[in-house]
Amino acid sequence: MIDIKTDGHVHTRYCHHAVGEMDEYARAAIERGLDKIVFLEHFEAGINYFQPTWASKDDFKLFRKEGESLKEKYSGTLEIGLGVEVGYNPKCVKETIDFLDRYDWDRIGISYHFLHANGQHLNMVSSRKINLDTLEQIGIDKVIRTYYQDLNEAVELLPGTVLCHLDAVLRHYPGLRFTDEHNQIAKDLLLNVAEKKMALEVNTSGFKLRNEPFPALPLLKEAIRLGIPLAAGSDAHKPEDVGRYFDRLPELLNYELEIRN
Repeated sequence: MIDIKTDGHVHTRYCHHAVGEMDEYARAAIERGLDKIVFLEHFEAGINYFQPTWASKDDFKLFRKEGESLKEKYSGTLEIGLGVEVGYNPKCVKETIDFLDRYDWDRIGISYHFLHANGQHLNMVSSRKINLDTLEQIGIDKVIRTYYQDLNEAVELLPGTVLCHLDAVLRHYPGLRFTDEHNQIAKDLLLNVAEKKMALEVNTSGFKLRNEPFPALPLLKEAIRLGIPLAAGSDAHKPEDVGRYFDRLPELLNYELEIRN
């Protein structure tokens, strides 16, 4: 079952591309009738990009301190989890694991944002034209295959508990179409997720972009068939995003019941 009373993917100003204080997100969750939120701040290692879109190690210290304070403040009203969204970098696996070992996390989300090419990194989930144009030059098919293959490696090597926005690669590329080969690679990845006993995030930010979540329904059906737990996440980058589109998830719940009975 998908718990639509828990938003498991919430960002704040600490990631440097979201807005709002942690307390504002907590209050927004209460207003929307949620029982729990998980702050999932971005971590990246070894990324050469013109604009940091992740929390620094010092940011994480402040994030953790503030989060622990909010846990006490909202005890009995709202359960608060402190997690991390780990962006995979194949060249920085040890550094990433060393960082994760510093804290006890309520959730470790695995994602993949930055592709290394020609001495720099390109954001595969960005809407910026400079990213989209350069990724197109590399080749859309190659980018998608690399994304899924490296993400599979991340699931294998990192201590993740949930896989985030599975098919969000090139989400802003106009007219994007996934081929049968792409979908098969993604399904192979889901097999690894199942073996690792991880959850799969149903990221509702996709409804705004394509009228369905990340991942798309065929991949969600495959995840359900494999017995992978589903976790709802809004990918909120401002307080009003908390719990967005969760009212559309019961249809997915109904399908889950249908396939398991």
